[in-house]
Amino acid sequence: MQKKILIIATHNKHKLVEIRKILKGAGISVKPLSDLPPMPEVVENHRTLEANAAKKALAVAKTHNLPALADDSGLFVPALEYRPGVKSARYAGPGCNYADNNVKLLNKMRNLKGKERKAYFAASIALALPGKPAIIRTAKVWGYIGLELRGGMGFGYDPLFRPIGYQQTFAEMSPRDKNRLSHRGRALKKMAPVIKRVLQV
Repeated sequence: MQKKILIIATHNKHKLVEIRKILKGAGISVKPLSDLPPMPEVVENHRTLEANAAKKALAVAKTHNLPALADDSGLFVPALEYRPGVKSARYAGPGCNYADNNVKLLNKMRNLKGKERKAYFAASIALALPGKPAIIRTAKVWGYIGLELRGGMGFGYDPLFRPIGYQQTFAEMSPRDKNRLSHRGRALKKMAPVIKRVLQV
């Protein structure tokens, strides 16, 4: 029996690896955008993760006439008025990288202590089929922002984020442990039965 194809609407290789691991064994053939003909970039210009994820999934599903899964995620620090938020990937400005973002975050939080360093990661996962509204699932995980980078695993703000109840940052955890705890892992766990039902696998 041929597996159902699901397009992952991202060019982020780290996200693709995480999503593939979490959906492994679901009877789905996960395809990255790079396997398909080029399409115009989807501008993430909405004010919420849910809206950005839905926009990407709907655009990819419409363009390629295939089911598409998209995510948008961010780090929210209440003491910084919930920044970086939806602009987490571009926090340090256009053309920035993970290191730039982490340096800026540490600088912004240099005078914050204890509970002031509390933060949460959130992820919204959107599933879209051609011609149909997007289905969205969102999850979050609370933790604390460390005083320094720790660990060489993961990506983004992972070396700074320590989930509540754990001494390790996401970047110090194995991929399996991180996926079990993470915002993206939790959102995909909510979405997995929806994917199976909608794709009939």
